[in-house]
Amino acid sequence: MTGMLKDMTGQPTSHAEQSNAQLVVAITARALFHLEAGHQLFEEQGIDAYEQYQREHENDVLPQGIAFPLVKKLLALNVGAPVEQPRVEVILLSRNSSDTGLRIFNSIEHYGLKITRAVFTSGAEVYPYINPFGAHLFLSANPDSVRSALEHGVAAATILPAIANEQTHPELRIAFDGDAVIFGDESERVSQQAGLAAFHANEVKHAHKPLNGGPFKGFLSALHDLQVDFPAINSPIRTALVTARSAPAHKRVILTLRKWGVRLDESLFLGGRDKGPFLEAFGADLFFDDSAHNIDNAKNHVASGHVPHGISNLKDS
Repeated sequence: MTGMLKDMTGQPTSHAEQSNAQLVVAITARALFHLEAGHQLFEEQGIDAYEQYQREHENDVLPQGIAFPLVKKLLALNVGAPVEQPRVEVILLSRNSSDTGLRIFNSIEHYGLKITRAVFTSGAEVYPYINPFGAHLFLSANPDSVRSALEHGVAAATILPAIANEQTHPELRIAFDGDAVIFGDESERVSQQAGLAAFHANEVKHAHKPLNGGPFKGFLSALHDLQVDFPAINSPIRTALVTARSAPAHKRVILTLRKWGVRLDESLFLGGRDKGPFLEAFGADLFFDDSAHNIDNAKNHVASGHVPHGISNLKDS
């Protein structure tokens, strides 16, 4: 069965149709909801047992997944916006069929999430549908799908399935690592190949040369564009840079962001300290980092997405 592209009212939508939303986020069902019981059954007993299980439980509301609070806050940004031109659109992508995906539809309706467009691929890859929707960000529990999305120029991160975290702030709070996430990995390559002293010398020498953009530059810019729609005081969006850099390597980062015309509300130059406690203090709804080590630390404090990009994620050939 081939993948179907449709909205949740049952109306088809063409690849050429572009969303009017300023910010478009594509998310898989396993990131939005906690689907691990069904997924484990699929892994152990196969597709037939999985399909029967989902049909038998299609009226049971799914628990909120790790990215559910993020999605809820994203959609809340549409309050006061024209219905026909929301500030944010969230697209659901699922490797379920539309039949077994009925439980996902029902859960979306139960929680009152304004998600109207979805793709169900019956086991096929979902990443080919990201670009036709014009998505700025893709969140998935499948590392291979995330890598494919990154290779096709979309900001993407792997989120490990889990129950949603308790929220501490009403604002949407998103935190980013710098090198190999917002920025390219050229400076990180110097650090890993020649050491910290060479890295600092390189950053001082090139302080006035803007860093290259990384895979999340476009998403950060789109998020910034959304921020300017709101007053600076009491804005419902707050962003942070949380980086292992420290002085004197801070200057190049600040000047690069200034050159791009992008504002970050908070910048934490931690000089190699563990990021988790600082992310918890910031109250991040989601944190993006290219380092698996940093993600392992951060996920104990906040929802975290691994960005498999750059020198830290080169596969052995």
